[in-house]
Amino acid sequence: MASTSAAASSSSKYAKHRRIGEEEEEEEEAEEELERFDDFTIASSWERFISEIEAICRQWLADGPNILTQKGAESVPSFDNLYVVKRELKHGKRVYCMEYHFMKSAKGKHSYWDDDTHSMQLSFGVYEFLIIAPLSASGVVLDDPESTKLLSSVAIALSNCGGNWPAFVPVHDPSRKAYIGIQNLGTVFTRRFEADRIGSQVPIRLMHLEGLHELFLSKFVLSSTDFPARVKVNFSMKLTYRTPEYDYYNEETLVSEANESIAESEVANHPKKQWDDDCSWAEWYSAEDPVKGFELTAIWGERVFEETLEMAEVENASSFDADCWLLHPIVSPYMVDDSIGKFVGFASQLQLLVKAFESSAEAQFLEDFVADTSGQENSKSTVTVPPPSVVDRVMKDFFNDEVGNSNYVEAENKYGRAMKGAPSDSLFAQFCLHALWFGNCHIRAIAVLWIDFVREIRWCWEESERLPRMKSTSSIDLCTCLIHQKLHMLAICIERKKSLSREKGTDHAHEDGISNSVAQNKTRKGSAGVVPSMMLLNTFQEMHAPYTQDALLMTEDMHEERLHAAEAFGNAVGLSGQLERDVLSSDMSAFKAANPDAVFEDFIRWHSPGDWVSEDRAEGSSGWPPKGRLSQRMSEHGNMWRKIWNDAPALPVSEQKFLLDPIREGEKVIHYLETLRPQQLLEQMVCTAFKSSADILNRTTYGGFKLMKTKMDQLYATLASTLKSLQGKSDISDLSDDLKRLCQVFEHIEKLLILAASVHRKLIDAPRLSQAIFTEYFNYYLPKMGTSLESVCYEKEFTAKEKVGMHERDAVSNLFPPPTANQSWRKVLSMGNLLNGHEPIQREIVFSVIERISNGHYSSPTPLSTDEQIETHRMYISGTSNDLWVALSVTSWD
Repeated sequence: MASTSAAASSSSKYAKHRRIGEEEEEEEEAEEELERFDDFTIASSWERFISEIEAICRQWLADGPNILTQKGAESVPSFDNLYVVKRELKHGKRVYCMEYHFMKSAKGKHSYWDDDTHSMQLSFGVYEFLIIAPLSASGVVLDDPESTKLLSSVAIALSNCGGNWPAFVPVHDPSRKAYIGIQNLGTVFTRRFEADRIGSQVPIRLMHLEGLHELFLSKFVLSSTDFPARVKVNFSMKLTYRTPEYDYYNEETLVSEANESIAESEVANHPKKQWDDDCSWAEWYSAEDPVKGFELTAIWGERVFEETLEMAEVENASSFDADCWLLHPIVSPYMVDDSIGKFVGFASQLQLLVKAFESSAEAQFLEDFVADTSGQENSKSTVTVPPPSVVDRVMKDFFNDEVGNSNYVEAENKYGRAMKGAPSDSLFAQFCLHALWFGNCHIRAIAVLWIDFVREIRWCWEESERLPRMKSTSSIDLCTCLIHQKLHMLAICIERKKSLSREKGTDHAHEDGISNSVAQNKTRKGSAGVVPSMMLLNTFQEMHAPYTQDALLMTEDMHEERLHAAEAFGNAVGLSGQLERDVLSSDMSAFKAANPDAVFEDFIRWHSPGDWVSEDRAEGSSGWPPKGRLSQRMSEHGNMWRKIWNDAPALPVSEQKFLLDPIREGEKVIHYLETLRPQQLLEQMVCTAFKSSADILNRTTYGGFKLMKTKMDQLYATLASTLKSLQGKSDISDLSDDLKRLCQVFEHIEKLLILAASVHRKLIDAPRLSQAIFTEYFNYYLPKMGTSLESVCYEKEFTAKEKVGMHERDAVSNLFPPPTANQSWRKVLSMGNLLNGHEPIQREIVFSVIERISNGHYSSPTPLSTDEQIETHRMYISGTSNDLWVALSVTSWD
């Protein structure tokens, strides 16, 4: 136990320091100019310095935490409940800064392992504290007399004003993080503090808990007679483990290494596996893993030990015996830093595409961007284009023979169809996605790629080769962009062009169905099968449904052209009626060929049953023919339908002229693609690229995190509302800022999605834990997710830790695979407390001894009415095998 005589000498030390100070200040007074009223009752400048400290402390004491925060006390970064106020003081030629750290609300007992605990609070077991240090480059007091004098000044000032805050002075070299400190606990006790660091060559004895326990005991057990054989020491420990860097390549080669060595040439040719190889975006880019690893904190709550040997048992205990596990993801800095160029993904390339869109109005034809403009000060010549070999490789990817017809399906999101782009797996969508990564997505590179792309499409047309990634059947979806509609039309025209070149009858044998002779020697052609429960009115024969031509296919601009032509001639109804007559005549001809004995009423019963008014409950229920009649509109004199019926020949589909001329329409598509203006191309590329990029990300597996799904839905809604303005043919300058903001929103959500995927796959066996960690990060990241074009200053670090349930510890321990023999970082194991063979990266320990004031060495000669306990000795230790920092506090009776 500390000597009481040493404690009682504190007042004599203060008097000594005062005499030293008076002698020094007599020399400084001649040079010092005072700019305020002098109180000549104060003997020296040192006492004036003490008086100034006292006045500041009195004001802080009088204000209290609430008023201090109202007056502008700063929140200490990374701490929610810690504030600081600062004042500068001058003493001689030196300028000091005094800081008062305080909490707005009281901190609970035994909560020093919380993340909201400041290093000074954890190290010395204090809550609020003062730090006084010189305003210099080092920020520490290098001179021992000065540091002692400075600490004495603060202690005297606090004693005068009745304050009991602990005060600290940083000393020695800054790298040692050394402090000395003092705290007056009323008129009876004084607590002294000191801390220092061993930066290298930590003694082996101090790498183990036994040696550290002995170090603590040595601070107050002077001999074996001072204390009983066993001293009750309170012990608490926090261990921090960090997962090793994951080696994806090593995972694949371990089995091979176990059997035989791999040839060096094989290793060189074997591509290194990336963490996201099986993620949806991996075809286009490899993302940096946003989760660099995890830190696991294992905490042993407070225990009481009496013997040093018990420390060895704790050191050899399993980490699974810890009272609490906390898991913290180590997130890559690029997740927070939103500087341009820091993150490479779809969002970064979409930003480049928006710039290309802004440049698209500089020329009327895409060839103008490709033309050699050397010698001119024009942006078109400032960017190089990838060589022809790269262009050829991209074209082969577009038109690969192994790529079949597209089975693209629209995104499940309800906003997917609101964006007028191409389906994600379609040919034009693939062009847009490739263009994002081609030549930095500059307008000149896009022009080169488009011209070659259209050249390949023309070849497919001329050679009657199918278009890859395109459907050649079904109707044209007018909700897609016009380029996709045109390519769909071309794919259908190619198929019909091929059928025209085949011999008559061979191509349509499957359409003709069963051709057989019926009564009066008439032949049935083009039957698709019998219509159930329907007979011809005049002959009582089974009714056959014919094969019919597909509905007339038109792209969006074809509809507009017909509408404009009709408006110009003032006969919109007539033009629409002509289209209807052509389709109706084709259907009637096919019906006549399939049913040679049919009459007009039979066709109406099959084609437009609403225009047949039946007077029987069911056909055949009351004799033949069934009782019924045509509707009023079909019975009117001069009805157009009957006239068309009378004029329509009996021809199956195979013998009819196509409603759509495939040759003429196909050439029109090629002409459209070859003469497309740059701005028209870029408008449709922007919509399709945003939509396709979002669809690819939306296919990511991320564990179904609710917050992530909500954000993806919000992204689609934002895309739909922003890109809708592109369809309105707005001015480029009006759209530019909106598209740039959209890129920022896209980047934030893309980053979050990649992080969600990484957390999910690393903690796939602990779904609750993975979702909780993602939720914590989502809430931390949310303030950054604005739509401002300016960078958001957000310096707060992500420090959240999630508690690991007992049933989740096995899954978390799998993040620490047992080290292999060839892993160099496992050469020396020094500290114990291993987790699957991994030692902690940091070990923090708190030793303390607690005694009652009324007993033992701390009892006062004057009887006290309290039975309060005080922490007489406390030692905080933080270290590794190469670094050790020790903070000691000792309470003595004055």
